Amino acid sequence: MEQGKYILALDQGTTSSRSILFDRTGRIVSLAQREFAQYYPQPGWVEHNPREIWSSQLAVAIEAMANVGARATDVAAIGITNQRETTIVWDRATGEPIGNAIVWQCRRTADRIEALKQAGWTDRIREKTGLVPDAYFSATKLEWLLDHVEGARERAARGELAFGTVDSWLIWNLTGGKRHITDVTNAARTMLFDVHRCVWDEELLAEFHIPESILPEVVSSSELYGCTDASVLGGEIPIAGAAGDQQAALFGQCCFERGQVKNTYGTGGFLLMNTGDEAVTSQHGLITTIAASAGGKRQYALEGSVFVAGAAIQWLRDEMREVKSAAQSEEYADEVFDSAGVYLVPAFTGLGAPYWNPYARGTLVGLTRGCRKEHFIRATLESLAYQSADVIRAMAEDAGTALTELRVDGGASANNHLLQFTSDIVDATVYRPKCIETTALGAAYLAGLAVGYWKDLEDVRTSWQLGRTFTPRMAAEERESLLFGWRRAVHTALAYAEYQEQRG
Repeated sequence: MEQGKYILALDQGTTSSRSILFDRTGRIVSLAQREFAQYYPQPGWVEHNPREIWSSQLAVAIEAMANVGARATDVAAIGITNQRETTIVWDRATGEPIGNAIVWQCRRTADRIEALKQAGWTDRIREKTGLVPDAYFSATKLEWLLDHVEGARERAARGELAFGTVDSWLIWNLTGGKRHITDVTNAARTMLFDVHRCVWDEELLAEFHIPESILPEVVSSSELYGCTDASVLGGEIPIAGAAGDQQAALFGQCCFERGQVKNTYGTGGFLLMNTGDEAVTSQHGLITTIAASAGGKRQYALEGSVFVAGAAIQWLRDEMREVKSAAQSEEYADEVFDSAGVYLVPAFTGLGAPYWNPYARGTLVGLTRGCRKEHFIRATLESLAYQSADVIRAMAEDAGTALTELRVDGGASANNHLLQFTSDIVDATVYRPKCIETTALGAAYLAGLAVGYWKDLEDVRTSWQLGRTFTPRMAAEERESLLFGWRRAVHTALAYAEYQEQRG
């Protein structure tokens, strides 16, 4: 039987679901996208409706295929990439969620994390999981759901409930409830998984009172998991690849070798460095995670997570109404020479790497009477680059080598002003590929390699194409002056957080 013409990538993100059909050259043949609702029941809380996640993802998969008249037989395999850490619990018999998904951005369990730290768990968690204890990860979210949804703990103990990150939820629904699995990269983000032994950790499960029966089976990022139920997409399509969005982007950028780095500008900003087969322990506020890989070998990565990146531009558009479209932010930023001394620290849901402060909140400093809308917008854009610079500095110190090049992707990487300023402020060449949908492309590569659509990594590399290069042109003195101002702004945000903690 002739193999399908396309690979279908399901890219389930924080604010939207998209589906993309790729051909063998890595070219986008069809794309469909749909935004879905964000729920904020309390300050610092963020939720999604799991049914809306599934319905939006299914709808765009059908739309992407319909756009080019593709049938199930035209699709060689499906690869899945997803927002990580977001936590869903559902009934095994009915498939009905027991409540809303708790999103990775949600800070409701920050107090529980503080209690863990006070109890001396920080080093133990880092040794086992590679992670810094934080409300960002899934463990305390799952614990919260079991504690706060009536009857959930009893049902979990009886084996009636299933937990999963978004990849698990999608695969469960795609297969008609036949497979309850998660890939190793998503498992590594739960704060329940030993990244060295590659097993669910008994000690951590006991601390969070989580029964092992609720957990998915852990599989590799590139293998045949099963097929879609024929009723879902009109036929049985192999599901053969899955990875958390940032590991998928690292793979999609062809960062297969140790030392290669990428930055994805999505809702957050995520820098990953491939560290090969070594799980490097960070001394500078980064986390150790498992990288997506194919062919049965295990690779690791250092990661720095910025909680708010593209979301800051979305905030300018939707809440502040300063721009009518994300693209317009570049036009306004280019209208002024600089930000007039204004710095925005977009800590809307706390500060991630390398600070890890869940209590920090958005802070605007340096305002003068001369500040205009254009300066404010430019300061918001530049905050993405400054946050990246903080992570890159930590990464270079951990790896013992200065960064010379950076591969970028994600929606905000279309912004030329942002990428030029990033190149200037990190003093490195920035490479943007022709296809900036590298998160979805990485999922497609993983699935395609598993079914032989692409032969090997070299075959994959030939499909990666450079779009544009940005080289540093800022004087060192100016760079240091700007970075000094940024550090002052961050310290202001942290001081505000410290005062709030003291006040209780």
